[in-house]
Amino acid sequence: MPSMHCNSLREMKKGSRHRAMNLFALMIRKRLQSQRSKGALRSILFSPTINAVRMAMLGAMLAFSFHASASAEGMLPLSDTALSAVQGRDGLSFDFSNFSLSGDARFTYYAPGSNAQYYLANPHISRSDDLNNPFSDPYRMEVVRGAAGMADVVNLAFPANASGLVRWQTAFDWGTDANGLAFDAGSMIFKDVAFLGGGMQWSTPRNGDGIAFGLGLRMDIGNLLLRPRGRDDVNLAEPASVTEQMNISGLRIGAVDSNGNILNTPWRIADVASQPGIFNAVTDAAGNSTMHVGIDWPDANGAPMGGMQIANLSFRSGTGSVDLGASHIGSIQIQYMDVKFKP
Repeated sequence: MPSMHCNSLREMKKGSRHRAMNLFALMIRKRLQSQRSKGALRSILFSPTINAVRMAMLGAMLAFSFHASASAEGMLPLSDTALSAVQGRDGLSFDFSNFSLSGDARFTYYAPGSNAQYYLANPHISRSDDLNNPFSDPYRMEVVRGAAGMADVVNLAFPANASGLVRWQTAFDWGTDANGLAFDAGSMIFKDVAFLGGGMQWSTPRNGDGIAFGLGLRMDIGNLLLRPRGRDDVNLAEPASVTEQMNISGLRIGAVDSNGNILNTPWRIADVASQPGIFNAVTDAAGNSTMHVGIDWPDANGAPMGGMQIANLSFRSGTGSVDLGASHIGSIQIQYMDVKFKP
C-alpha cells in the first residue's frame, strides 16, 4: 500500500463505492422481479430485513469513504527501489499476568535407533505479579536487522522487573528408560525465579542447518529443589513431610565487574552477532544422527564475563541433613561449547 499513488488510491476507493451501490441495486431488482403481487412487492420494500441491509450498506460506505479521504492524503508514492530499502519495525508486547498452567502432559525424547527415552511429565507453572505495574513492563518481541550479510534476527526482550516482584514457580517430574532400566528421578522444583532483564534471540545460522540463538541472563532463583521421592508441597522450600531433597538456595546469575561482583545487567552467554549459539541435528560418518547444542568461538572482543552465586547448598535424607554453605564463582567465560546427545 505505501507504493500506491494517491490518485490511484482515490480511484480505487471511488470504484469500490460505485460497485457496492450497483451490487445493492442489483440485489433489490432481482428480489423484486421474483415477486408476483403488488402486496408482496410492498412488503419487501418496507420489510425490516431490507431496511437493515440498506442501513448497514450505507454505514459501511460512509465509513469507507471517510477512511479513504483521511488516509489517502497522508500517503506518498514510492518507487520499487525505495520500497526495497524499507526496513520493518513491527513487533509486539505481551505479558503473562496471573498466569498458571498445570496438568498431566508428558514430553518424551526418544533416542534415534533405540527405545531409550528421557521424559518430563506433570508440569506446573505459575507466576506472581507486580500488582502496581500490571502491564507497564511487558515482554517485547520484534524483528531487527542482522549483522552485515546475515539474516534478520527475532529478538525477545524480558521485562526489566526492577522491583523483583514478578516471580515464577515451576515444577515437573522427570526420568529415563534405557537398556531395560526404568529410572524415576523424582521432581525438580524452581521456586521464586525472577528474570531481571536479558532475553533471547533466534536467527538462521551462518553455516549449515538449525537455529542460531542468543541468550542474556540476569536471574535470581529463590530455591532450586530436587526431590527424588516426589514433589510434595511446591510452595514450601523445607516442608517437614519431605524426607529427601537437595536444596540450592539464593542462586544468582548475571554479568560481573572486574572484582567478580554480580551486576544488575544480563550476562550475554551467547549472541547471534558476536558469539552465536547453535541448536541442530548432526550426522556422523556412520550415518548416526544426534541432537547438538553448542556455542561458537567469540569474535575479537572476547567472550563476556558472568558470575554465579549460591547462598546455601544443603542435602536432607532419612539419616539427617548436611549443610555445605555458600559458593561464589566470580568470573565465568564460555569460549566454546559443543554438546552432543548420543543415542
